Amino acid sequence: MKLTKPSTCDHSCFMCQHVVQEWRSHINDNKQLIKLKRGERFIEEGSAVRGVYFVQSGLVKVHRRWADKEMIVRFAKKGDIVGHRGVGTAQDGYPISATALEPTLLCFVDITFFMSTLRFNPNLTYQLMLFFADELQVSEQKMGNMLQLPVKNRLAWSLVLLHKIFGIDGEDGYLGLTLSKTDLAAYVGTTYETVYRVLADFVDARLLQLEGKKIFLKDLAALRILALEKE
Repeated sequence: MKLTKPSTCDHSCFMCQHVVQEWRSHINDNKQLIKLKRGERFIEEGSAVRGVYFVQSGLVKVHRRWADKEMIVRFAKKGDIVGHRGVGTAQDGYPISATALEPTLLCFVDITFFMSTLRFNPNLTYQLMLFFADELQVSEQKMGNMLQLPVKNRLAWSLVLLHKIFGIDGEDGYLGLTLSKTDLAAYVGTTYETVYRVLADFVDARLLQLEGKKIFLKDLAALRILALEKE
């Protein structure tokens, strides 16, 4: 983890987008930029809450321990907030870990400044509430899927969701992020071997195409149907 000198912000992150323009100068005065290498962890589950992070570039996985395995809660891309799950009156530690999946640049603000920012910027507070609500809905759906759906349906649901979040205009079907099968398995809630096998079945059924770690969804409509099926 390497701290860098603050630079001019492009104001594309979640916080900068929703504060009043006059507050951006306060952000510039209070932020720290952090450069991460691939595989570097910057939040450790259970560690004291220091503040929140915003992804300036790169890709981050947010994960937690599930029995003796890793479960990936979500992925964060440019502009996204990370560490917000540590915000709360009864929270004394982060309930998640966070790790860079590729070279990543983060903007960090300490928790005291972030809480002041919420108090003085009601639109940011409102947008954060909506974000928490959306994130909770997705988390509950994921947990319900793990209890009710077989792996092929959970994988289809996860691929459709990741395409919705990370899909790139003009690149039909491309998932928009490159993931190892190990990380994809941790996101779906299964093993590497099972993900490998089900992906191969999807390729044979012409539902998707694999190019190294890149995934292209060839039949998004069929995957959406499969994501909703219950056996």
